[in-house]
This record gives sequence, C-alpha cells and structure tokens, in this order.
Amino acid sequence: MNRYSKYIFITAISVLAGCTDNITDINVSPKTAYKVPGPTLFSNAEKNLADIMTTPNVNSNVFRLMAQQWTETTYTDESRYNLSTRNIPQNFWDPFYRDVLRDLQEAQKLTVDDQSITDEAVRKNRLAAIDVLQVFSYSVLINTYGDVPYTKALDYSNLHPVYEDAATIYNDLLKRLDNDIASFTTTVASFGSADLIYDGSVTEWKKFAASLKLRLGMTLADVDPAKAKAAVESSVTTGVFTSNSDNALFEYLPVTPNTNPVWVNLVQSGRQDFVAANTLIDIMNPLNDPRLPQYFTLDENDDYSGGKYGTSNNYGKFSKASAKVTDPTFAGDLMDYAEVEFYLAEAVERGFNVGGTAETHYNNAITASITYWGGTTADATTYLAQPSVAYTTAAGDYKEKIGTQKWIALYNRGLEAWVEYRRLDAPTFNVPPKPLGDFPNRYTYPVGEQNLNTANFNAAAQKQGGDSVTGKVFWDKF
Repeated sequence: MNRYSKYIFITAISVLAGCTDNITDINVSPKTAYKVPGPTLFSNAEKNLADIMTTPNVNSNVFRLMAQQWTETTYTDESRYNLSTRNIPQNFWDPFYRDVLRDLQEAQKLTVDDQSITDEAVRKNRLAAIDVLQVFSYSVLINTYGDVPYTKALDYSNLHPVYEDAATIYNDLLKRLDNDIASFTTTVASFGSADLIYDGSVTEWKKFAASLKLRLGMTLADVDPAKAKAAVESSVTTGVFTSNSDNALFEYLPVTPNTNPVWVNLVQSGRQDFVAANTLIDIMNPLNDPRLPQYFTLDENDDYSGGKYGTSNNYGKFSKASAKVTDPTFAGDLMDYAEVEFYLAEAVERGFNVGGTAETHYNNAITASITYWGGTTADATTYLAQPSVAYTTAAGDYKEKIGTQKWIALYNRGLEAWVEYRRLDAPTFNVPPKPLGDFPNRYTYPVGEQNLNTANFNAAAQKQGGDSVTGKVFWDKF
C-alpha cells in the first residue's frame, strides 16, 4: 500500500468513526420511517381503499364488466365470466385485508396509545372514522364473497382464521356503526388534513356513517325486513347525505403515484382494452340521457354506441370512457347522495318511515346524478319529464324503475352497480354469445385460501353450497 492509499484508508475510517459512537448505526437508513404515525396509516388506508374500488385493472376489479357498463376489445375472458385465468378473486381479496384493513388496525392501535392526543373527544372521533372505513371494507368483502374471516382475520398468531357467517357479521357491522355515530363529537377535531376524504370534518363522517348504515339496512330488505326497517329509519333520524357536497370522494392528484387508477390503466398504459357496453348505451340512448357525453366519447359516426357485450370489439369504432372519467384527477367515489336518495325511494315503497314520497326521492336521486356529472337542474327536469323516465309512467314495478335508473347513476362504480343489479334484478342484462362461465353472483374464494387455509375454506364453501359463482350471498334472495 503506498502512502497515499494508506492516507485515504485512514481518513475514511476516521470520518466513519467520527460520525457515530456505535458502528452498527450505519445499518440504519436515516431516510426510512421505522415508526409510522397513526394519521399516516389512516391516509394510506384511505388511498388503498379508493384505489381498489376505483381501478379498472382486469387482474382485480372487473366490476364495470360484471355490471355491463364496459365491454372488452381483444381479451374477452372477463366479460364472458371467466374469473380464474387472472386469479381475480385473490387480487381483490388481498388489498382489502393487507393494504386497507391492516393499515386501519394499526392506525387504531396507535390512536389508542397516542399520548399526544390530549382531548379524548378527538381520540374518539379518530377511532370512529377508522371504524367506519373498517365497516365499509368488510361490507364490500361480504357483498363480493359471502362468508369471510372477520374477528380473527388480522390476528397474525392465527394463520388459519375461520370464515364467519355473513349475516352475523352484517348485524355486527350495524352495531359498530351505531357506536361510531354515538362517538362522533362534531365540535372538536379529528384527523385534519391527514383525512383525504373529508379533510377532518366530523360532521361529514357522521353523515357518511349514517348513509353507510342506510346502505347496509337496505341491502337486508329482502332477507330481514324488520332489521332493515329499523336500521334505515334510524339512519335517517341521525342524518344521511343531503346533497352532492356530502359525497365520500377521494380526490386524486395530477402526478403519479397519486393519479386516478382509471387514467393509469387506460391512458398512461396506452392500452385499448375497453369500450362502452351496448347494454348501457342501448338503454341511455332512447332516454336522451344528458349524462352520455359525461360518461362516454363519441363513436366513429359522432354518435354514442357500445360494443357487443361479451365479444371482441373494434376499439376505434365504439364509444369509450370519457375524458372526464379518464382524467388523472377525477375523484374516486365511495358513496354519494344520488345513491342515498335511491335507497330512500325504495324505502318508501317498502313501507319504511323515512319521509317524502318515492317519486320525490327518485327525482332527487336522478337530479343529483346529472348535476354531479356536470349537467344542470334544467337538464334533469327535461330528462324526468319523459314518460319513459317519470316515476309514475316508467315501465315496471318500483324495483325495475329504481333499479334501472340507479344502475345508470352508478356508472364508473362497477361494484355497487353489480350489487344493486343482484339485489333489484334490473335492468335486463345481455348474455355473452359464448360464455366461459355463469353470471357471477359472487366471487369465488381466492386460491391462496384454498391452499393455505384449507379446512376453513372447505367449511365455508360447503356452507354456501360449494365455492361457485352461481352461489348467492345471504341477502340475495330473488
């Protein structure tokens, strides 16, 4: 070693020695967070939830196809009801348990132990907001799969959680929402700017909790009318959404990785996998629906047309998702006012005491949808004046009237559109010319559960009559 090399070597050692008293500290990255605050985990859970509910990625969320809002161009497996080639059930299940519920659980623990929170009412507000999102997430899992792991789902000491009865879980979710609503104190703070849905507004979180309770109650209407009636009437007393300003929206940003997943999968990717489905277009066109230009682009003939559902379609020929829908900043919608008003219209028809008439709530719902998407109140009035739309003259019973218009309003919210189609059995869907399976009434359980939680998977599958897409979730009675 020459003297210059020796000098460099000694100098380097001296510098390292001078930087730390414990040489093992150099193994710790100063740029990596080892303790994550509760509010950060809450923010992360909100984004993860919005992403999995919003994405159109065919590896996980194909509900726009199940709801026949979109259809495919080249790869048609999903619109022909094949959910297994891409392991879709696994890829929807995992983000909920791993990325949403796990983050919420950790945020909950940290909030309980956070000594910097000096006002117990603030702590209770945070815990209630966390729980509302947990309830939301479990309700989505149940509506998608049926029985699921629940009370022991996130216990790492129990690697084989049992699947619990979906109806029993639903009852518990309603109780949890009651506790959350009672826990909210609207005069004190919550998560503040760490809350990416309501910016810390406790008033809005309380409305969201009540509106979610309304959703769960109405979902039970065919299987347990008494429980549904009690839940729905109680939620209205608490105070549900009353305008579009209450909508539970996740605002995306123009820069990755915080852009809307629709933009990521349809624009950034450069892929041309989807066009409008003829099922939706063929219903909206005769109604002169003012939302058509908000939902879709013009086709090659400067009109609106949909590709044939369940077949390959020419991407350039048909209407596609609009510039609004594919904008990187377009908000992810978890629940909105239009949905609430449709529930209230149905509740009136079922004899629940929620005030107003079915027609008024129906009109409010359609107006809310049109104005949310960029139309005007005048547009809604004109639309509602058509005999084919007006509540007193539109075809069918109340389920068909409400179900069809609600399905239209739930555009770009494929999962809820799929749920409401199964619940209200309206409108009439197309049948793929060459289906690869039956219409999915539920997702089958993930392959990982079959392989790693076999005994509990087998018990759950047997209870539901086999792990098949033809099986029905407990509330789907007709």
